[in-house]
Parts: sequence; structure tokens; C-alpha cells
Amino acid sequence: MALNAYQQLTLVEVAKRKDPDGNLATIAEVLDKTNEILQDAIFSEANDTFSNRTTRRASLPTGSFRKLNQGTAKESSKTVNLVDTVAILEAWSKNDIEVINAFPNPAEARMQEATAFIEGMGQNMAAKIFYGNQNTVPEEFTGLAPRMDALATGANVLNAGGSGNDNTSIYVVDWSPKGAYMIYPKNSNAGLEHKDKGIETVQDDNGLDFEAYVDKFVWKAGLVVKHNKSIGRIANLEVSGSSNIFDEDDLIRLLNRMTKGPGRRIYCNETIMTQMEIRVKDKTNVNFTKVDGLAPGPVLFFKGVPVRQCDAILNTETTLT
Repeated sequence: MALNAYQQLTLVEVAKRKDPDGNLATIAEVLDKTNEILQDAIFSEANDTFSNRTTRRASLPTGSFRKLNQGTAKESSKTVNLVDTVAILEAWSKNDIEVINAFPNPAEARMQEATAFIEGMGQNMAAKIFYGNQNTVPEEFTGLAPRMDALATGANVLNAGGSGNDNTSIYVVDWSPKGAYMIYPKNSNAGLEHKDKGIETVQDDNGLDFEAYVDKFVWKAGLVVKHNKSIGRIANLEVSGSSNIFDEDDLIRLLNRMTKGPGRRIYCNETIMTQMEIRVKDKTNVNFTKVDGLAPGPVLFFKGVPVRQCDAILNTETTLT
């Protein structure tokens, strides 16, 4: 496969990654983002090869009161079948062996580059968990936002009142085998796989051969929502100003409408996390708590449910109606 300069390491990158003493520099990963949903999501093997079939209860028999000497009508429950597919996120790294061997520590150089692929693909996967849409991009899986893309009375989508295209959302997921979970194909593995394929012969843009260190990265995943009350959303949150921003009452309403398993997590981006953190310092606050010792830093809880930061959640969502 042909390569271009933007798909591989260059000698310019070699020079940039050396410190003044000629040693391999420690890279400041300024593009790293916080997407804690990747740490929370539970994975299960799909019940079909590249898809998962879910049977969801649609209605229940309720019975009827009868008079003496009179019968009652027959009833039954009803179900619907849902199919969720697995998507394949894949990337290749192919770098001239002469470029890699020019580094002070070629093995560490390759590891640094692999770390960049892992971070970038992690950001991409987190974004698809929220915004992937198989209906518009067939090779993706459908994420949370397209499953909750309209306001409806009594539904698990609440309206914070914002307008325009400068909105964000809070998402709540109850991760469990009976609620929401991620899937991977049968006879496969969960999570991102990195295959070091060693030195292979590849081609440049002109079809000419050269030797390169080759790495393959692949992540096969999909999202299943088995119980429709295991996911929720507060939409139309304004990202600036003092109106139509985060309201604790909305989050209380949403949590009370949802399933209440131990896997519940609240997801918001930096903008809303900051608004929440400011509430924590309010002495009259009764809903937020912070607990030390559960992670590298204190963990924020809202009414006992962990709040997790996800930079994949946009500040440019359009208004839901």
C-alpha cells in the first residue's frame, strides 16, 4: 500500500524527539484527553459473529377484573428484537527501518509511537460511544446520542432549555449485562489489540519497495442497550452564560427515571464538570460528595453515583426538539 509523508514518521520527527544531548526526548502528550467512559464500560462477547441480537420486553399482561360467571380475555406479553452490530476501528503504522534505527533507542521510539496510536484510537472510540451512528455511517456502531435524539414526555431525555449549536449534554449509563454494555465479536478479544508485525516490505507512493517496521492496531466494538431505561440524557445545556446551564434538579429527575444498578455512571465534559465542581464548594450543597483514594485523584459523586469526565462530549451539539 502506498504511503505519504503524513502517514509515517519522518526524519524531522526524529530530530524533534531528541533532546539537546542526543537522547530520546520525553514527549509531552498535549493531545491526551480524559475519556473515563473507556474505563467504565463493560464488555461481553456478542451472541452472533459480528452482531448481537437482543429480545426486549415490549408489553406485559395486566389481567382484568371479572364478574362472577363471566370470563376474561386471553393475554400475552409482547417482545421486540433488536440487532446491534460490531464495528472495526483499525490503524497501521509503517515506518522506514532507517528512520526508526536513527533514534537513540529504536524500541522506545516505536513504543512512543504506539502510545500515540492507542491514545488517538481511544479518543475516536470514546467519541463513537457517544456519537457513532450506523444509520448515517454504516461502518460505525450506533452510540448514545442517536439513541436519545428527541425530547418526549416521560422519556429519559430531559431538556435543559438551551438553543442554537453551542449546547452540550450530560449522559447517564447503567453498565450491566441487563442494561447497557459493549460487545466484541465471537472468538475475539475485548479492547484495543496491538500487533507488532516486525519488519516487512512495504511500498512508497510510486509502488517501490522498502523495509519498514509495521504495527497493526485494531479495536472491534459495538454498543448494546438491553434495557431502554439504562441510558439517559440531559440535552440542550448551554456551555456559557448563566441560564439553561446545569441544574441539579434535572439530574435528580433523570436518575429517578432510570434503572438503579451499581454500574450507573454520570458522564459530562470539562465544561459541565467545572460547573459541578463549583457546586461542591457550596456549604449548602447536599447532593455532591468527593471521595479520596478511589482513583489517582478524588472522585466526584452525585447522590452516590460517580461523575466521570469525558472530553469526547461536544460543546457544539445542536438543539434537540
